Amino acid sequence: MPISAAGNKREAGFTLVELMVVVTIIGLASAVAVLVMPDPRGRVLDEATRFALRTRAAHDSAIVEARPVSVWISGGGYGFDRRLAGGWTPIAEKPMRVERWNEGTRASIGDNSGRMRVTFDPTGLVDRPAEIRLDRGGVAATVHIDADGSVRADAG
Repeated sequence: MPISAAGNKREAGFTLVELMVVVTIIGLASAVAVLVMPDPRGRVLDEATRFALRTRAAHDSAIVEARPVSVWISGGGYGFDRRLAGGWTPIAEKPMRVERWNEGTRASIGDNSGRMRVTFDPTGLVDRPAEIRLDRGGVAATVHIDADGSVRADAG
């Protein structure tokens, strides 16, 4: 008959190794969740960059076509026009169609009329420099249109 001081009964519970494996799995899952979550700053900066690139395309179009092209900006969105037969005609091509700002985005254009127009002449220069500030959820991005026709988007 076997006799043991500690007994043969195994204690119920988890080992340290098992607990460390579970903690590691939870940590990895949390890291993946954080990486997948959208960054509000990135989204408003992405929207500003998209607007800046389209505005740069309007600049290039004015030079290539040798005719004025303008971008209009309002609180609700933006669009592009081309000067034809003494008047402004909306551009229907896909990269320069009228676009609305994303949900929750507010555009500050610094113009009391609620709508601003910046015109690129056939040499690529603008009639007036502009700064368009986009705000969403306390995060901002600014698009600069300089007198020489350069366009850039910055955070803040």
